Amino acid sequence: MVIRMYVEYVNSRVRGMSSRLLDRHEIERLIAQVSVDGVITELEKTPYREEIVEARALYSGISCIESALRKNLVKTFHTIFQLVEDEKSGHYITIFLKKWDIQNIKTIIRGKNIHAANEEIASCLVPAGTLDETTLIELLKQQDVRGVVDLMATWGIEYARPLTRHIGDFSERRSLGILEYAMDEYYYESAIRGLNKKRDDDRIVLDLLGIEIDVTNIKNVLMLIRDHVTPEDAKPVLLEGGKELRKDRLFEMVGTGSISEAVRMLEPTSYGFLKDVSPEIVSSGMISVLEKKLDRYQMTRGVQTFRGNPLSFTIIIGYMWRKIIEITNIRVIARCREAGLPDDLMEAEIFHV
Repeated sequence: MVIRMYVEYVNSRVRGMSSRLLDRHEIERLIAQVSVDGVITELEKTPYREEIVEARALYSGISCIESALRKNLVKTFHTIFQLVEDEKSGHYITIFLKKWDIQNIKTIIRGKNIHAANEEIASCLVPAGTLDETTLIELLKQQDVRGVVDLMATWGIEYARPLTRHIGDFSERRSLGILEYAMDEYYYESAIRGLNKKRDDDRIVLDLLGIEIDVTNIKNVLMLIRDHVTPEDAKPVLLEGGKELRKDRLFEMVGTGSISEAVRMLEPTSYGFLKDVSPEIVSSGMISVLEKKLDRYQMTRGVQTFRGNPLSFTIIIGYMWRKIIEITNIRVIARCREAGLPDDLMEAEIFHV
């Protein structure tokens, strides 16, 4: 009874937060703005007002919006994490938040690998995961990729394990993909290991992770085919643990050497919707269209958990997906206005929940 009341309390708080997400009319008012400044002014009338006002004192244009969105997302996720006291539900949230850790570390090592300015790298970081802003900034201060990995190892940051194991290969081959794959593999293996298919909520999270792995693998297969990579060379790139696609099937897809044939092989699966993309686009190798459809499928499945069992903690994950989609939509609108793109192209990029 106590557990039920606790779940109901947390979910009611999350539903309250969900009620403050922008509705379709608010998104349409943002779309109606003809400039980035207009988007900023309109955002001041929304729950983003506090972050926009703070950012406006330091930045202008697209930088103002990006700063405000980052701060709002970090604040939102930290609020949710503080709400959750139960060990199991906290584990679900941690799995979700650690994706931001992985993304931030990738951003830092990518920047160091190409000798980008620290300010440029920092502008792309979103400290919404388990690694706080102070930690990320200290990693950012390191001179090169090895320095970042060494500091993570010194501080006992868990992501240093896969990186340390593969830093020698990276130094020899200078391929950043080695380190990025190692982090992805570590993240998914760790997440899946802590879940039990016999528990309803665990099963939902496992499904979402499996879909995410499938989507990542399909995207990689498409890129490998486009770049004429052999199945043998694809082995270090494809991940285990997908919901529907085993690695041997993925290797077969790479072996066809044809994006059209790879898409055809997906028809019996949940990803068969890719066949609806124009054959001309598929045969031309424009994989970005296919990638967007995969992203939309993954987002849809994530959002669906919000409408599930009202006594399930996975409602929180559904809300977090909705929040990410909202942030993404605002970014799309702002960037399209900055680039002067027409409304029809903007609308095609926006995801309506």
